[in-house]
Amino acid sequence: MTSKVVGFCRSAVLIAGICLSGAIAAQTVSEGPAEQAVPSTANLDLPQNLQIFGKADPNVRKPTAIVNGYVITRTEVDQRFNLIVGLQGFNLSAEEANQLRLQILRQLTDETIQIQEAKANDISIGADQIDRSFVGLSQRFKRTPDEMRKWLRDIGSSERSLRRQIEGELAWQRVIQRKVSSFINVSDDEINGIIARLKAAQGTDEFNLREIYISATPERSGEVYRAMQQMIQQMQQGRPFEYFARFSEASTKATGGDLGWVRAPMLPAPIAAAVAQMQVGQVAGPIEIPGGFSVLYLVDKRQVLTADPRDARLSLRQITVKFATGTTQAQAQARAGEFAKVLQSTNGCGAVGKAAEALGAEVVDNDAVRVRDLPPQLQDIVLNLQVGQATPPFGSPSEGVRALVLCGRDDPREAGLPSTDQIREGLEESRTNLRAQRLLRDLRRDAIIEYR
Repeated sequence: MTSKVVGFCRSAVLIAGICLSGAIAAQTVSEGPAEQAVPSTANLDLPQNLQIFGKADPNVRKPTAIVNGYVITRTEVDQRFNLIVGLQGFNLSAEEANQLRLQILRQLTDETIQIQEAKANDISIGADQIDRSFVGLSQRFKRTPDEMRKWLRDIGSSERSLRRQIEGELAWQRVIQRKVSSFINVSDDEINGIIARLKAAQGTDEFNLREIYISATPERSGEVYRAMQQMIQQMQQGRPFEYFARFSEASTKATGGDLGWVRAPMLPAPIAAAVAQMQVGQVAGPIEIPGGFSVLYLVDKRQVLTADPRDARLSLRQITVKFATGTTQAQAQARAGEFAKVLQSTNGCGAVGKAAEALGAEVVDNDAVRVRDLPPQLQDIVLNLQVGQATPPFGSPSEGVRALVLCGRDDPREAGLPSTDQIREGLEESRTNLRAQRLLRDLRRDAIIEYR
């Protein structure tokens, strides 16, 4: 029943870069310093102004935390840090790097607690299982296992670090299967109730939302509001929403802030009002709600049990004219005007080849594009095209100008009710993830952790 623990698959998130993708600047979300262990020196005769003779051995692995007796070393933190930075290609400031290391230390602590819980329940992950997962991850990044090992060494990480992460993931899945999933029950009455509510809601708007929630006391509301404004500004500069979501105080932070598909009546009034005004791909906030502030990202929207035109599959021909290096904005504008005139006289997809010759353009075909997979700016334009018509030219001086010609369109079938099995699986997954989160919270509370 591994499908029931998707929300707790950290290795998939870390390796694919879906949820953990970087670090937030310290001024955006403040975090308390780690507890410092203060050793007793009462029985030692230490000079006030001591001098160190000799150099510290750089190969000595100094502990960063001790979790129920297991030592997490600085080397382990650094290797996991280098893995994430290597995968994402981040260029982090000193503050961002420190924040990422703190986040990694917390994850390594959870990982250790989870492996220890598995062993306490006589669950062991064999080397062969880890080997298969390692090979699968290597193939996912188009490398052989040996190439993956070399790449890990080159970026300052290690095979051991990645294998430890894989072990933690597999061990936690097994724990959840034994202690949580087997006790999840969904009754037929619950499923029938959901079906009845879906029928009653047919045609109403439904939103796929992500949320970042930060609590704020009256004294700190101004500080938190300004910090979340800075967060939004960084998103506008290209930082992904998931980059910040792991600092959310909502339970959804483990899944990148994903609230799933929700309808307005299910949301607090301030959030419902904001969502009603949002466009797909838009970020809104900070929105004041009881206890704090939220930032929202609208991933998608649809109508319940109604076919969405944006699920139509298109056959498109893309025609592209590239600009020479050093092309000015005025030159690009003139070239785009010429491009638009040629497009207006192009009748259907069959004439695209001739137009491309006249323009010195490139042509690419794609016969399976969903409207919703296009950039939001193009979706409404394409939906209003007839077969044979082209979009207006779009592009930039650096990337050239291009247009899409519609060659065919297959409209979506009418949306139907989800099956009983689909509803049951969705409820089981949701409840399993919630109980798994509670189990991890209890394990954290009982753990003996010493920071150094």
